[in-house]
Amino acid sequence: MNIHEYQAKELFRRFGVPTPRGRAASTVEEAVSAAEALDGPPWVVKAQIHAGGRGKAGGVRLCRSVEELRQAAGGLLGRRLVTRQTGAEGRLVRRLYVEEGVEIGRELYLSLLIDRACGRPAFVVSPAGGMEIEQVAAERPEAIGRYPVEEIDRIDGPSAAAVARFLAVEEGEMRPLLQGLLELFVRCDASLIELNPLVVRPDGRLVALDAKMAIDDNALFRQQELAGLRDPDEEDAREREAAAFGLNYVALDGDIGCMVNGAGLAMATMDVIQLKGARPANFLDVGGGVTVERAAAGFRLLFSDSQVRAVLVNIFGGIVRCDIIANGLVAARARQVRKDLPVLMRLVGTHEEEGRAIIRDAGIDVRWAQTLDEAAGLAVAAL
Repeated sequence: MNIHEYQAKELFRRFGVPTPRGRAASTVEEAVSAAEALDGPPWVVKAQIHAGGRGKAGGVRLCRSVEELRQAAGGLLGRRLVTRQTGAEGRLVRRLYVEEGVEIGRELYLSLLIDRACGRPAFVVSPAGGMEIEQVAAERPEAIGRYPVEEIDRIDGPSAAAVARFLAVEEGEMRPLLQGLLELFVRCDASLIELNPLVVRPDGRLVALDAKMAIDDNALFRQQELAGLRDPDEEDAREREAAAFGLNYVALDGDIGCMVNGAGLAMATMDVIQLKGARPANFLDVGGGVTVERAAAGFRLLFSDSQVRAVLVNIFGGIVRCDIIANGLVAARARQVRKDLPVLMRLVGTHEEEGRAIIRDAGIDVRWAQTLDEAAGLAVAAL
C-alpha cells in the first residue's frame, strides 16, 4: 500500500527524520493558508499523486509570492498529471502539499528496502540524488552503494560510518537519520522507504526533501492507523475490484487478458505471450481457493478492459477445479457486452471433462489448447 508524500513525512517526523515543514491542501485557499502558516517565501507546491517524476511533469512548483502560489495551486488542482509512471491517462491531482523552501547544497539518494539476497533490510544509497535511480544504476553502477542492516533494531557504528563515507557527509548527521528510518521501517511494516532527494544543506545538515513509502499489505491487520491512510482514488479501479474478490490482479499495458491459477504459472504465461511477440494486458492469479463467484469476477475484469483483444485462460487444475472456472466463464459471459472477444482456453486437470462440457453446453465459442505454448500461439494469432 503506497501512501502520499505528506503522509510519509508526517511519519518521518514522528521518528526523528528531518523534513521541511509543510501542510496538505485540497483547495487553493487551503494552499494559501498553509503557506502563510509556514516560513517563506519561497514555498514549494507539490502535486500529491502516487507516481514518481512529478517535477519533470510540472507537478512541483517553486513560488516566491502568494500570488504565484495561488496560480500554481489553481493550475495543479483538478489537472491530470502525466509522468513516466502514470501512463498516458495520467493521475488526477486532488491534493497538494505546500512546503517551506530549503536551500540545497547537494542532492543524495537513499532508500531502505528488503534485500532478498541477504534476507534483511538494506540501505541503498547514491551521491546522484534527484535523478532516476534506475538510470544511475544502469549508467554508473559504481555510484550505487548497498548496506545490509546487521541488527534489526539499531544501526551499528561501522554501518553508519560506511554510508556517511560513501555519501561524503558527517557521520553525526547520518547515523540518527538511518536509525530513525530503520525504526520507522520496522514499526510500520514498510516494504520501501525512499528519499529522493535527500538534501545536504550548505551547513551540512540533512533533510528529506522528498518521501516515498510503501506498507506491506499483509501487515495492515496490525497497522490500523496506517490502513486509514489508503487513498482509493490513487489505485487502479480494476485492481480495487479484484482485491474485493480476493483476486491477485495487476493491470499491464498489453492486449491479451490472462487468467491463470498460481503466480508462477501466471508469470510463465506472460513470458510465453511475450516470446510469441505480443504483450499481456494483466497479471491475474485466481489462487487456490477460487469460487464460481470469484472466477466470474475475474472474467468480468478481463471482458470489461477495453484494451483486451483476446482472453487467454491457462488453468492447470490441481486444488483448482476446472468446472468452477467453467461456471465462472458462463456466469460472466451472460453479462458480457463484447460477445465477439475471442477466448483461448487451456483447461487441464481436476474435473477437466466436466468443465469442457459446461462450456460446450452453454454454447460459448472457445478455442481449446492442450499446452501453454499452443494456447499462447492461438491467443497471438487471434489478435
